[in-house]
Amino acid sequence: MSTHEVTNQAPPLVGHDISTHPALIEGLHREGAGWAEAEVRQLGALGNSEQWQEAGRLANDHPPVLRTHDRYGHRVDEVEYLPQYHDLMRTAVEHGLHAAPWADDRPGAHVARAAKVVSWGVADAGHLCPISMTYAVVPALRTTPELAAAYEPLLTNREYDRELRAPLTKRGLIAGMSMTEKQGGSDVRANTTRAVVSADGSYRLTGHKWFTSAPMSDLFLTLAQTPTGLSCFLVPRVLPDGSRNAFYLQRLKDKLGNKSNASSEVEYQDAVGWLVGEEGRGVPTIIEMVNMTRLDCALMAAGGMRIGTAQAVHHATHRHAFGKALIDQPAMANVLADLAIDSEAATTVVMRIAGAVDRAARGDEAEKAFRRVALSVTKYWLCKRLASHTVEALECLGGNGYIEDSGMPRLYREAPLVSIWEGSGNVAALDTLRAMGKEPDAIEAFFAELALAGGLDSRYDDALAMVQKQFSDLDDLQFRARRIVEQMAMLLQGSLLLRTGAPAVADAFVASRLGGDWGVAYGTLPAGTDTAAILDRARIQG
Repeated sequence: MSTHEVTNQAPPLVGHDISTHPALIEGLHREGAGWAEAEVRQLGALGNSEQWQEAGRLANDHPPVLRTHDRYGHRVDEVEYLPQYHDLMRTAVEHGLHAAPWADDRPGAHVARAAKVVSWGVADAGHLCPISMTYAVVPALRTTPELAAAYEPLLTNREYDRELRAPLTKRGLIAGMSMTEKQGGSDVRANTTRAVVSADGSYRLTGHKWFTSAPMSDLFLTLAQTPTGLSCFLVPRVLPDGSRNAFYLQRLKDKLGNKSNASSEVEYQDAVGWLVGEEGRGVPTIIEMVNMTRLDCALMAAGGMRIGTAQAVHHATHRHAFGKALIDQPAMANVLADLAIDSEAATTVVMRIAGAVDRAARGDEAEKAFRRVALSVTKYWLCKRLASHTVEALECLGGNGYIEDSGMPRLYREAPLVSIWEGSGNVAALDTLRAMGKEPDAIEAFFAELALAGGLDSRYDDALAMVQKQFSDLDDLQFRARRIVEQMAMLLQGSLLLRTGAPAVADAFVASRLGGDWGVAYGTLPAGTDTAAILDRARIQG
C-alpha cells in the first residue's frame, strides 16, 4: 500500500562491526597486544551479526527458569536456559574471554581479552557475568596453591562443558561468587553464614546468600564466618563423589535488566567447602576476585557507551529532518560528538588499565600500584556515566529508540547494573580514599601517571593542581569522596587523551570536562569544537 511506503528510516545496523572503535585498536597495540587485532575485529563483526544479535535477543526475551524439583518431587535445583544462552557462553569461552589469559604466556594476553570483551559484548551482556567471574576467580584461588593446581587448568581451558558433574571430571569449568547477604549487602563483615571445620579438613557451611549470579556455575567463592573471623571458601555444586552438595536455590531474582543471566538466592545447609587463603582473612582473599570483576564492570561500561554512540551516529547519518541529515544539524552534531568523546575516553582508559593488569600479573609492582587506584576511580566514574550516556543516545533515535525492536531499551536497562555490581558508587569512591590512606605507593603511582601529561595543556595543569589541593584538607573527606574521585577519573582520561588520543577529541575533552567550559547535559560542547573530526572517528568502520 502506498500509504505504508517506508522512507527516511535508518537501515539495519546488524552486520556491521559497531564495537571495534579506532581507540580500541590503538589501545590494543599501545598496551602490547597488537597480535590480537584480527580476532578482536572478528568478534566485533560476529557479535553484531544477525545470528548473534538474534541469540542475544532471545536469551533476554525468554529469561532462565528455576526448576527446584522434578516431576516426582526430588530436589533438582536446576536453572533452565535457552540453547542460545549456551551458544553465547560457548563462543565466549572458545575465544578465551573467561580465564584463558592466566594460562597465556604472551605479553598483552589480558589486554587482548579486555578488547574482546568490549567487542563481543554487543551480542549480550548477561552471559558476560559468569564469564567475568570465571576470569576473576583465578588470582583468588592462587592464594591456596593446591586448589589452584587442581582447578586452574580447567578454569582456563577453552571448552565449555555445561554438564552437571564433579568439577575435576569435567573438560572446562565456570566459576561464580556468592558473597552478599540480605542484612549486609556491601557490608560483608555483617554476614551470618557459618563455617565449621570437619575432621577431613573441609568445612560445612550453613546460611542464606541474597545474590548468587549464574547459579549453574560449577564452583563458587563464598564468604562465611569462622571462629577467627570472615573466611573465604570454594564451594562446588557437585562433590568429588558425584553427589550434589547441600546447595539449594530458593528463587531467581526478577531484575530490571541483565535478563539472560540468572541471579538467585541460595541456601547452604551443611554444604561442603574448602578454605581459600587463611582463615579469618576472607575479605583480603576474595578482594583479588573483586578487583578483576571491577575491571570487567569498566569494560562493559566502555562497551555500552560505544554501542550507544554507534547506534545514535548511525541513526543520525541516515535520518533527515528540516532538509538535512540529522548528523549535519549543528545541535545534533554537538550531542553526538559529546557522546563520542565520553565513549572514546572510556575505551582509552580501560585499555590502559587492562595493560596495567597484564603487567601486574607478570610481576610489575609499579603497575600493580597504579592499577589499585586507577581501577577504583575508573570503575566509579565510567559505570556512573554510562546511565546518562545511554539515555542521551536513546533520545537521539527519538521515538524509534523507545521501542523494544531498536535494542536501545535493553541497553538502557543494562546501564545501571555495572554501577551496582562489585560496589555501588559510594563503595567505589570510599575504596579509593581507603587506598590513599593505606597504600601510599598506589596514590603516588596514580599521580605519577597524571604528571606525564603535565605541560601539554594549561587547562589540564590547572585542573590537576586543583585536585591535588583537595588532599591538603582532610575535613569532610568522606562527604567529598564522590567529587574527588570523579575529578581523578576525568584527569586520568584527560592525561591519556592528551598523550595518546586524537587531537580533536583530547582538546574537546579537556575544554569541556576539565576546563569548565561545558553545561550539564550532553550537547553542550563549547563553540569551536571540531565535531566533524570527532564524529569521523565515531562512525562505523568498514
